[in-house]
Amino acid sequence: MATGLHFGIQTNGIKHTHADPLPDVDTRFRMVRDAGVFDYIDKTPEPHQIDEFVNASEKYGLPVRAGGWFYELGTDEALLEKHLQTARRLGSIVHNTQIKLRHAKGYVVTDDEVVDAYLRASALGDRYGCIPCFEVHVNMWSEDFPRVSRVGRMVEARGVEFNMTLDHSHVIFKIGNPGEQAIFGTDAKIASGELVLDPFRPGNIIAEWVAAGWVRHCHARAAIPNNPKNTTGRHADGSIGRGIQYPFVRPQPGEYHADWHEDALEPWKEGIRILMRHHASDPHAKLGQISTEFIPGPDYGEGCNYSLFAQAIACVSWMRTEWKKISAGPAQSV
Repeated sequence: MATGLHFGIQTNGIKHTHADPLPDVDTRFRMVRDAGVFDYIDKTPEPHQIDEFVNASEKYGLPVRAGGWFYELGTDEALLEKHLQTARRLGSIVHNTQIKLRHAKGYVVTDDEVVDAYLRASALGDRYGCIPCFEVHVNMWSEDFPRVSRVGRMVEARGVEFNMTLDHSHVIFKIGNPGEQAIFGTDAKIASGELVLDPFRPGNIIAEWVAAGWVRHCHARAAIPNNPKNTTGRHADGSIGRGIQYPFVRPQPGEYHADWHEDALEPWKEGIRILMRHHASDPHAKLGQISTEFIPGPDYGEGCNYSLFAQAIACVSWMRTEWKKISAGPAQSV
Protein backbone atom coordinates (compact mmCIF):
# COMPACT_ATOMS: atom_id res chain seq x y z
CA MET A 1 0.00 0.00 0.00
CA ALA A 2 1.31 3.43 -0.92
CA THR A 3 2.43 5.65 1.91
CA GLY A 4 1.55 9.31 1.83
CA LEU A 5 3.47 12.13 0.26
CA HIS A 6 3.90 15.66 1.52
CA PHE A 7 4.18 18.62 -0.83
CA GLY A 8 6.06 21.78 0.08
CA ILE A 9 7.79 24.83 -1.31
CA GLN A 10 11.33 26.19 -1.17
CA THR A 11 11.07 29.67 0.30
CA ASN A 12 13.07 31.50 -2.39
CA GLY A 13 10.09 30.84 -4.64
CA ILE A 14 7.57 32.48 -2.33
CA LYS A 15 7.44 35.70 -4.34
CA HIS A 16 6.01 36.79 -7.65
CA THR A 17 8.22 38.33 -10.34
CA HIS A 18 11.99 38.43 -10.06
CA ALA A 19 11.85 42.20 -9.52
CA ASP A 20 9.59 41.85 -6.49
CA PRO A 21 11.37 41.86 -3.12
CA LEU A 22 11.35 38.63 -1.15
CA PRO A 23 8.64 39.01 1.51
CA ASP A 24 9.59 38.81 5.16
CA VAL A 25 9.48 35.43 6.86
CA ASP A 26 6.06 35.86 8.46
CA THR A 27 4.52 36.98 5.16
CA ARG A 28 6.01 34.03 3.29
CA PHE A 29 4.55 31.55 5.77
CA ARG A 30 1.17 33.30 5.59
CA MET A 31 1.20 33.20 1.77
CA VAL A 32 1.94 29.48 1.83
CA ARG A 33 -0.79 28.75 4.36
CA ASP A 34 -3.33 30.83 2.47
CA ALA A 35 -2.53 29.05 -0.82
CA GLY A 36 -4.03 25.93 0.74
CA VAL A 37 -2.01 23.38 -1.25
CA PHE A 38 1.31 23.09 0.62
CA ASP A 39 2.14 20.91 3.62
CA TYR A 40 5.47 22.38 4.62
CA ILE A 41 8.30 24.85 4.05
CA ASP A 42 11.72 23.90 2.65
CA LYS A 43 14.57 26.10 3.93
CA THR A 44 17.77 26.22 5.93
CA PRO A 45 17.59 29.78 7.24
CA GLU A 46 20.52 32.04 8.05
CA PRO A 47 21.37 32.02 11.78
CA HIS A 48 19.73 35.40 12.41
CA GLN A 49 16.44 34.12 10.94
CA ILE A 50 16.12 30.82 12.80
CA ASP A 51 13.89 32.23 15.54
CA GLU A 52 11.66 33.87 12.93
CA PHE A 53 11.25 30.54 11.13
CA VAL A 54 10.48 28.71 14.38
CA ASN A 55 7.87 31.29 15.36
CA ALA A 56 6.24 31.43 11.92
CA SER A 57 6.17 27.65 11.68
CA GLU A 58 4.26 27.45 14.95
CA LYS A 59 2.02 30.41 14.12
CA TYR A 60 0.87 29.09 10.73
CA GLY A 61 1.02 25.36 11.41
CA LEU A 62 3.59 24.74 8.67
CA PRO A 63 6.57 22.55 9.54
CA VAL A 64 10.00 23.31 8.11
CA ARG A 65 10.22 19.70 6.97
CA ALA A 66 13.29 20.10 4.72
CA GLY A 67 16.24 22.38 4.11
CA GLY A 68 19.44 22.44 2.13
CA TRP A 69 22.76 24.05 1.25
CA PHE A 70 25.84 23.65 -0.96
CA TYR A 71 29.26 22.60 0.30
CA GLU A 72 32.88 22.67 -0.80
CA LEU A 73 34.89 19.66 0.33
CA GLY A 74 37.94 20.66 2.33
CA THR A 75 36.26 23.82 3.66
CA ASP A 76 32.63 23.36 4.61
CA GLU A 77 32.55 20.20 6.75
CA ALA A 78 31.82 22.21 9.91
CA LEU A 79 29.13 24.18 8.07
CA LEU A 80 27.22 20.99 7.28
CA GLU A 81 27.17 20.04 10.95
CA LYS A 82 26.00 23.53 11.87
CA HIS A 83 23.13 23.27 9.38
CA LEU A 84 22.13 19.86 10.70
CA GLN A 85 21.99 21.37 14.18
CA THR A 86 19.67 24.03 12.77
CA ALA A 87 17.60 21.29 11.14
CA ARG A 88 17.15 19.58 14.51
CA ARG A 89 15.91 22.82 16.05
CA LEU A 90 13.45 23.34 13.19
CA GLY A 91 12.31 19.72 13.14
CA SER A 92 13.53 19.12 9.56
CA ILE A 93 13.83 15.48 8.55
CA VAL A 94 15.94 15.83 5.36
CA HIS A 95 18.76 18.13 4.33
CA ASN A 96 19.31 18.60 0.61
CA THR A 97 23.08 18.44 0.18
CA GLN A 98 24.92 19.80 -2.86
CA ILE A 99 28.62 18.94 -3.11
CA LYS A 100 30.57 21.28 -5.36
CA LEU A 101 32.48 19.87 -8.30
CA ARG A 102 35.86 21.11 -7.11
CA HIS A 103 37.66 20.53 -3.85
CA ALA A 104 38.91 23.55 -1.90
CA LYS A 105 42.36 22.75 -3.36
CA GLY A 106 40.99 23.28 -6.87
CA TYR A 107 40.83 19.80 -8.36
CA VAL A 108 37.69 17.86 -9.31
CA VAL A 109 36.55 15.82 -6.33
CA THR A 110 36.97 12.07 -6.71
CA ASP A 111 34.31 9.41 -6.26
CA ASP A 112 36.11 8.21 -3.12
CA GLU A 113 36.03 11.72 -1.68
CA VAL A 114 32.31 12.05 -2.37
CA VAL A 115 31.71 8.66 -0.74
CA ASP A 116 33.72 9.67 2.32
CA ALA A 117 31.81 12.96 2.49
CA TYR A 118 28.54 11.06 2.25
CA LEU A 119 29.52 8.68 5.05
CA ARG A 120 30.48 11.59 7.31
CA ALA A 121 27.25 13.40 6.48
CA SER A 122 25.20 10.27 7.12
CA ALA A 123 26.77 9.82 10.55
CA LEU A 124 26.05 13.45 11.40
CA GLY A 125 22.50 12.98 10.17
CA ASP A 126 22.05 10.09 12.58
CA ARG A 127 23.34 12.29 15.40
CA TYR A 128 21.00 15.19 14.69
CA GLY A 129 17.96 13.31 13.39
CA CYS A 130 18.01 14.77 9.88
CA ILE A 131 18.97 12.77 6.78
CA PRO A 132 21.41 14.37 4.30
CA CYS A 133 20.31 13.69 0.71
CA PHE A 134 22.94 14.28 -1.98
CA GLU A 135 21.37 16.17 -4.87
CA VAL A 136 21.61 15.81 -8.64
CA HIS A 137 22.53 19.33 -9.70
CA VAL A 138 24.49 21.28 -12.30
CA ASN A 139 27.86 22.73 -11.30
CA MET A 140 28.23 19.94 -8.74
CA TRP A 141 29.96 16.56 -8.87
CA SER A 142 26.57 15.02 -9.67
CA GLU A 143 26.14 16.80 -13.01
CA ASP A 144 28.10 13.86 -14.42
CA PHE A 145 25.07 11.61 -14.03
CA PRO A 146 26.72 8.16 -14.21
CA ARG A 147 28.84 9.21 -11.23
CA VAL A 148 25.68 9.38 -9.10
CA SER A 149 24.94 5.71 -9.76
CA ARG A 150 28.58 4.78 -9.22
CA VAL A 151 28.80 6.62 -5.90
CA GLY A 152 25.45 5.21 -4.76
CA ARG A 153 26.70 1.67 -5.30
CA MET A 154 29.99 2.48 -3.57
CA VAL A 155 28.13 3.78 -0.51
CA GLU A 156 25.96 0.67 -0.40
CA ALA A 157 29.09 -1.51 -0.65
CA ARG A 158 30.16 0.13 2.62
CA GLY A 159 26.94 -1.10 4.22
CA VAL A 160 25.30 2.34 4.35
CA GLU A 161 22.00 3.41 2.83
CA PHE A 162 22.34 5.93 -0.01
CA ASN A 163 19.88 8.82 0.03
CA MET A 164 19.59 11.39 -2.73
CA THR A 165 17.52 14.35 -3.81
CA LEU A 166 16.10 14.03 -7.31
CA ASP A 167 15.86 17.29 -9.21
CA HIS A 168 15.30 15.90 -12.67
CA SER A 169 15.02 19.33 -14.29
CA HIS A 170 18.82 19.07 -14.43
CA VAL A 171 18.41 15.93 -16.55
CA ILE A 172 15.51 17.04 -18.72
CA PHE A 173 17.01 20.33 -19.92
CA LYS A 174 20.00 18.47 -21.39
CA ILE A 175 17.84 16.35 -23.72
CA GLY A 176 18.46 17.51 -27.30
CA ASN A 177 20.75 20.24 -26.00
CA PRO A 178 24.16 20.03 -27.75
CA GLY A 179 25.85 22.68 -25.65
CA GLU A 180 24.82 21.08 -22.39
CA GLN A 181 25.60 17.57 -23.60
CA ALA A 182 29.18 18.62 -24.34
CA ILE A 183 29.73 19.01 -20.59
CA PHE A 184 31.28 15.88 -18.99
CA GLY A 185 31.12 14.13 -22.36
CA THR A 186 27.41 13.52 -21.91
CA ASP A 187 26.94 13.31 -25.69
CA ALA A 188 29.50 10.49 -25.97
CA LYS A 189 27.91 8.63 -23.07
CA ILE A 190 24.53 8.87 -24.76
CA ALA A 191 25.98 7.69 -28.08
CA SER A 192 27.63 4.67 -26.43
CA GLY A 193 24.44 3.70 -24.61
CA GLU A 194 25.98 4.30 -21.18
CA LEU A 195 23.47 7.06 -20.44
CA VAL A 196 19.81 7.50 -21.40
CA LEU A 197 18.24 10.86 -20.56
CA ASP A 198 14.75 10.47 -22.08
CA PRO A 199 12.39 9.31 -19.29
CA PHE A 200 10.15 7.58 -21.85
CA ARG A 201 12.97 5.24 -22.94
CA PRO A 202 13.91 2.01 -21.15
CA GLY A 203 17.00 2.23 -19.01
CA ASN A 204 16.77 5.98 -18.49
CA ILE A 205 18.83 7.47 -15.69
CA ILE A 206 15.86 8.84 -13.72
CA ALA A 207 14.23 5.41 -13.57
CA GLU A 208 17.60 3.87 -12.65
CA TRP A 209 17.98 6.09 -9.59
CA VAL A 210 14.36 5.64 -8.59
CA ALA A 211 14.39 1.85 -8.99
CA ALA A 212 17.56 1.66 -6.89
CA GLY A 213 15.52 3.03 -3.99
CA TRP A 214 17.78 6.03 -3.46
CA VAL A 215 15.35 8.96 -3.80
CA ARG A 216 14.24 10.23 -0.39
CA HIS A 217 13.63 13.85 -1.35
CA CYS A 218 12.62 15.59 -4.57
CA HIS A 219 12.74 19.13 -5.94
CA ALA A 220 10.07 19.90 -8.51
CA ARG A 221 10.98 22.69 -10.91
CA ALA A 222 9.68 22.27 -14.44
CA ALA A 223 12.05 22.19 -17.41
CA ILE A 224 11.79 20.99 -21.00
CA PRO A 225 14.19 19.31 -23.43
CA ASN A 226 16.65 21.85 -24.85
CA ASN A 227 15.16 24.35 -22.43
CA PRO A 228 15.52 27.96 -23.65
CA LYS A 229 18.52 29.67 -22.11
CA ASN A 230 17.57 32.30 -19.59
CA THR A 231 18.53 35.35 -21.62
CA THR A 232 17.02 37.59 -18.91
CA GLY A 233 19.52 36.31 -16.33
CA ARG A 234 23.23 37.06 -16.00
CA HIS A 235 25.99 35.51 -13.93
CA ALA A 236 28.70 37.63 -12.36
CA ASP A 237 30.96 36.96 -15.34
CA GLY A 238 28.28 38.25 -17.73
CA SER A 239 27.27 34.85 -19.11
CA ILE A 240 23.54 34.22 -19.61
CA GLY A 241 21.61 31.70 -17.55
CA ARG A 242 21.81 28.07 -18.58
CA GLY A 243 18.02 27.72 -18.63
CA ILE A 244 16.78 25.11 -16.14
CA GLN A 245 13.29 26.47 -15.49
CA TYR A 246 10.17 26.61 -17.64
CA PRO A 247 6.78 27.97 -16.60
CA PHE A 248 4.49 25.12 -15.58
CA VAL A 249 1.35 26.91 -16.77
CA ARG A 250 1.03 29.30 -19.68
CA PRO A 251 2.49 32.72 -18.88
CA GLN A 252 0.73 35.86 -19.98
CA PRO A 253 2.12 37.81 -22.96
CA GLY A 254 5.37 39.49 -21.98
CA GLU A 255 5.88 37.36 -18.88
CA TYR A 256 8.34 34.88 -20.42
CA HIS A 257 11.14 35.49 -22.90
CA ALA A 258 10.51 32.44 -25.12
CA ASP A 259 7.65 30.53 -26.71
CA TRP A 260 5.66 28.31 -24.36
CA HIS A 261 4.21 24.90 -25.30
CA GLU A 262 2.39 22.77 -22.76
CA ASP A 263 3.22 19.46 -24.45
CA ALA A 264 6.94 20.19 -24.08
CA LEU A 265 6.52 19.56 -20.35
CA GLU A 266 5.62 15.88 -20.82
CA PRO A 267 9.16 14.49 -20.28
CA TRP A 268 9.46 16.41 -17.01
CA LYS A 269 6.03 15.25 -15.93
CA GLU A 270 6.98 11.67 -16.76
CA GLY A 271 9.93 11.98 -14.37
CA ILE A 272 7.48 12.82 -11.58
CA ARG A 273 5.23 9.94 -12.61
CA ILE A 274 8.16 7.50 -12.54
CA LEU A 275 8.89 8.56 -9.00
CA MET A 276 5.27 8.37 -7.91
CA ARG A 277 4.66 4.98 -9.54
CA HIS A 278 7.63 3.56 -7.67
CA HIS A 279 6.46 5.09 -4.39
CA ALA A 280 2.98 3.64 -4.91
CA SER A 281 4.22 0.13 -5.74
CA ASP A 282 7.26 -0.47 -3.53
CA PRO A 283 6.47 -1.31 0.12
CA HIS A 284 9.95 -0.10 1.03
CA ALA A 285 9.66 3.22 -0.83
CA LYS A 286 11.16 6.01 1.25
CA LEU A 287 10.28 9.20 -0.60
CA GLY A 288 8.63 11.43 1.96
CA GLN A 289 8.12 14.77 0.29
CA ILE A 290 8.41 16.83 -2.86
CA SER A 291 9.29 20.52 -2.72
CA THR A 292 8.47 22.87 -5.56
CA GLU A 293 11.42 25.06 -6.46
CA PHE A 294 10.55 27.74 -8.99
CA ILE A 295 13.30 30.18 -8.12
CA PRO A 296 14.79 33.49 -9.36
CA GLY A 297 18.48 32.59 -9.86
CA PRO A 298 20.36 33.31 -13.13
CA ASP A 299 20.03 29.74 -14.45
CA TYR A 300 16.36 29.66 -13.47
CA GLY A 301 13.93 32.58 -13.29
CA GLU A 302 16.06 35.69 -12.97
CA GLY A 303 14.37 38.49 -14.90
CA CYS A 304 11.05 36.66 -15.12
CA ASN A 305 7.75 38.55 -15.19
CA TYR A 306 5.59 35.54 -14.39
CA SER A 307 4.76 34.71 -10.77
CA LEU A 308 7.14 32.15 -9.30
CA PHE A 309 4.65 31.53 -6.49
CA ALA A 310 1.70 31.01 -8.85
CA GLN A 311 3.75 28.54 -10.90
CA ALA A 312 4.58 26.61 -7.73
CA ILE A 313 0.92 26.49 -6.72
CA ALA A 314 -0.08 25.18 -10.15
CA CYS A 315 2.70 22.59 -10.14
CA VAL A 316 1.90 21.20 -6.71
CA SER A 317 -1.82 21.13 -7.55
CA TRP A 318 -0.99 19.01 -10.61
CA MET A 319 1.26 16.73 -8.56
CA ARG A 320 -1.46 16.18 -5.99
CA THR A 321 -3.86 15.16 -8.75
CA GLU A 322 -1.30 12.80 -10.29
CA TRP A 323 -0.47 11.26 -6.93
CA LYS A 324 -4.14 10.70 -6.17
CA LYS A 325 -4.60 8.86 -9.48
CA ILE A 326 -1.41 6.81 -9.22
CA SER A 327 -1.77 5.86 -5.56
CA ALA A 328 -5.41 4.84 -6.05
CA GLY A 329 -4.82 2.72 -9.15
CA PRO A 330 -3.19 -0.67 -9.64
CA ALA A 331 0.38 -0.71 -8.43
CA GLN A 332 2.79 -0.03 -11.27
CA SER A 333 6.50 -0.63 -11.48
CA VAL A 334 9.07 1.84 -12.66
